[in-house]
Amino acid sequence: MPTYVKIPLSLLFQAIYVLECIDIYNYDRSFQMDYDNALSALNHKKDTLELREAYSNIIKANDEDTRHHARMLYLQLKRDIQGAS
Repeated sequence: MPTYVKIPLSLLFQAIYVLECIDIYNYDRSFQMDYDNALSALNHKKDTLELREAYSNIIKANDEDTRHHARMLYLQLKRDIQGAS
């Protein structure tokens, strides 16, 4: 069973940025696969958090127009995330 930790959102974004800047092609295939898996998992977590925030904006909306706009943004983000998968 995995153990989970909480990290600040800013650290998650910083970790993704740092990993994306690393040139991994001088490393062996095993390292490249581990790198890809780690970066993919962090990006998936970022996407999940962004989607959750977009959904909470629907719930927190004060009126129907704001709720509709938030819903449209949520659905667009969800399509973008699913299209990137």
